[in-house]
Amino acid sequence: MIRHIVFFSARDPSDRDAVFEGLSLLVGAVQPDLIEVARNRKGDQLGNDVDFVVYAEFADEGALAAFKADPLYERSIRRVRPLRELRVAADYEPETAARRARSS
Repeated sequence: MIRHIVFFSARDPSDRDAVFEGLSLLVGAVQPDLIEVARNRKGDQLGNDVDFVVYAEFADEGALAAFKADPLYERSIRRVRPLRELRVAADYEPETAARRARSS
C-alpha cells in the first residue's frame, strides 16, 4: 500500500473555494482505495500555512500511476496550479514507516 499525502495553500485567500473545487475533482478520478480532500482546520499553535490536504491510499505503484494518468487528475492540476502558493507531497509505504508500540 502507498499513502499519498499532498498539502496545498492558496496564493490569494479569495481563491480558496476555487482551489478546493479544483482539488475535489480528484475524488472522481480512477478510484484509489481511499481518497479524501479536506480543508485544514488551522488549529495548530505553531503554523497554519496549509489550506487543504489531499490524502489517498493506493494498492501499489500501478494504482498510483493510473490515478495520475486519469484526465480528471490533469484537469485538477490545470485548475489549481495557477491559484496555489504551496504544494508539498509525500508518498510512503506504511509497512516501512517507523511505528511505536503503544502499551495499554
